[in-house]
Amino acid sequence: MKVVVLDDGALIGVETALWVRDHGHEVDMLSAPHGIDSLTREEIAEALHDCSVVIDLCHLPSLDLGTLTDDHGLVLDEEAIVRSWLRSTSNVLQAETAAGVRHHVCLSVVGVDRVGGEGVFRALQAQEAMIQRSGMPYSILRATQMFESAQDIATACTEDWIVWVPPVEVRPVSLTDVATLLAHTAVSRPLIGVREIAGPEQFRLDAFVRAALTGDSEYRRVFTNVRSPFFGAHLRPTDLLPGADAFIAQTSYREWFTSRPAPEITP
Repeated sequence: MKVVVLDDGALIGVETALWVRDHGHEVDMLSAPHGIDSLTREEIAEALHDCSVVIDLCHLPSLDLGTLTDDHGLVLDEEAIVRSWLRSTSNVLQAETAAGVRHHVCLSVVGVDRVGGEGVFRALQAQEAMIQRSGMPYSILRATQMFESAQDIATACTEDWIVWVPPVEVRPVSLTDVATLLAHTAVSRPLIGVREIAGPEQFRLDAFVRAALTGDSEYRRVFTNVRSPFFGAHLRPTDLLPGADAFIAQTSYREWFTSRPAPEITP
């Protein structure tokens, strides 16, 4: 079986492809560092030739979605993001139908079903709805914040040299655990639904981000503010926590830091 991984050049794509290959399947990667919109329909169609499963990793919160400013952190154009994501997702789904793809796997974010329709979550909600209505057999995997994302979260939330984050609870997870479950999901029967994955430990977001800012040259301090947005969305304390049926990965934050001293996180 041939699996195609659509990614933006980040590590999650490579890890997922390697785990798919470990399952004994053929895997190709189609990387679009500037977004799926940068690829022509012909390029997408050629990549999906004889493909059975597509894993879409291109639509996730990132610093590339907006403009970093000194005064307001990451500034997003919600309308533009929604239009872009819906257009690219539609193009991929159409190409999948034409190629005879039998399973569309999408990586999303825990909390999409609870966060109000604003910021990046608005685009994620619209994308998930499009996939669910498409008629294509699908699996949506929602992940909590990955360990590797803490630095980007800090950068997105930096205003006037201070990192302002909302006082919300998180259960961060390792990228490798997410990639492993993505690969398993891709080579299994479509869920025709949603599954969540989270890490084994619960922290507050400010503690998680603060633990990542430990370099000798790091000058920023982390504070909480209930009005601070998270990639454009205003959150309630438990919006980013998984549901009771989530798959709980086993890699702890400390284990992930095996090659260097792991900062303590105080819940």
